[in-house]
Amino acid sequence: MSASDSVGPGPLDDGFGDPAAPGNRPARLAVGVVGTGRVGPALGAALQLAGHRVVAASGVSAASRRRAEQLLPGVRIVTPPQVLAAADLVLLTVPDDALADLVAGLVATGSVRPGQLVVHTSGAHGVAVLEPATRAGALPLALHPAMTFTGTTVDLARLAGCPFGVTAPEELRPVAEALVVEMGGEPEWVPEGVRPLYHTALAHGANHLVTLVSQALELLRTAGVAEPGRLLGPLLGAALDNSLRSGDAALTGPVARGDAGTVRRHLAQLSTVSPDIPAAYRAMARATAQRALAHGTIDEASAAALLDVLNEEN
Repeated sequence: MSASDSVGPGPLDDGFGDPAAPGNRPARLAVGVVGTGRVGPALGAALQLAGHRVVAASGVSAASRRRAEQLLPGVRIVTPPQVLAAADLVLLTVPDDALADLVAGLVATGSVRPGQLVVHTSGAHGVAVLEPATRAGALPLALHPAMTFTGTTVDLARLAGCPFGVTAPEELRPVAEALVVEMGGEPEWVPEGVRPLYHTALAHGANHLVTLVSQALELLRTAGVAEPGRLLGPLLGAALDNSLRSGDAALTGPVARGDAGTVRRHLAQLSTVSPDIPAAYRAMARATAQRALAHGTIDEASAAALLDVLNEEN
């Protein structure tokens, strides 16, 4: 696996040097990281552990530069065009909404070279967002690690076995999957057309789970529980494990039992302690009731009684 051998990376204008020069040649691929937020430095460090060499990175904020120093010690912080000039493989690890403009800008400045591997890590995009770079001769890959990152060395251990959503032209699929394996991950092929749905599923599950758990912690603190995480941990861990194994068959609790009276009492309690949690409870309980009905856990009469309670005025 390698980038094109016909076009070598150019030198950095600030004296960083030519990576192709004797004594400065990487063992495998010269890697550049554009965007040193939480993801880029961790993936760069993982590629270094696999035998590649991170030769340059770009970051703007003080926090991003500190992350680069911690995870990529000794790597020069330069401009994005300089990163591309030095690298055979470029990681574009910037926010989703910034990616298209970044790619267009790099192409407009002539920074993208034929045969260069250009990889982004956005879950929301496939390789279409890299089309300007592809037209310039780059080899486009979309590698999305399905994990939350801390921006610390902890992330390197978490990459072991981490699923990556992989999208690439068919001829580059082996290269994309090999890079994921080298970083310690497990490739999961995601066709271009369903990439937005793939990302929606992950965001709905992971991001909204954080909100749900935070609300539960808040309620337990209000109830006087000193260590709510200690109380919730085993319950939520079991619920997550059961739902991943069994789907809707894992539904439990008052909604899954059709206990409309208990749900009414829950809503009464919530109205006294929180301005926003009742709406979230009602929305999730409605969805749970509908899924329980479809799964056969409750009958139509029980579902109707639950929905009547959930639709009552506050």
